[in-house]
Amino acid sequence: MSADPHALADELGFSIAEVEARGLTLCEEAAELELAQADADGRAHYLIPEAARAWRELKEAAAADGIGIAIASAYRSVDRQAELVRRKLAAGQSIGQALAVCAPPGFSEHHTGRAVDLAIPGMPALEAEFASTAAFAWLVRRAAEFGFHMSYPADNPQGYLYEPWHWCYREAEPTAFA
Repeated sequence: MSADPHALADELGFSIAEVEARGLTLCEEAAELELAQADADGRAHYLIPEAARAWRELKEAAAADGIGIAIASAYRSVDRQAELVRRKLAAGQSIGQALAVCAPPGFSEHHTGRAVDLAIPGMPALEAEFASTAAFAWLVRRAAEFGFHMSYPADNPQGYLYEPWHWCYREAEPTAFA
């Protein structure tokens, strides 16, 4: 990891023990990344190679079913995660408020290069309304075929607010054939 999560916990004012009590574990930063998607504005989104390939297959299958979906955020370093939390604190949020919507540095699935925050054209990203879209319904039905699983459903034990847009690559579930 690029930064020491314990030092960041002290700096930002959160307890590693309390974070671990929420069921969160330290996430090792990805060692090898591959371009998964580039936005029209040139912003690049990286994942580990296996997750990048699975993402492209998922996106292609969604498009074949008439569903447009894109990555809003993918790999994020520990240092970048710390910047996000610092920004929330500077905006006046308490550390508790910040950590209800943003993983503590060192504990984000984004560090692993397996997590994506998803968006659809014409809709603001990272909003709970994503759950009412055709894209979300499609993901619920089909994402596991490509190895992606929603990490933070409503009332999740990790204490995050509902994140219907956050999906993490674990592995593809075998398809049963009759």
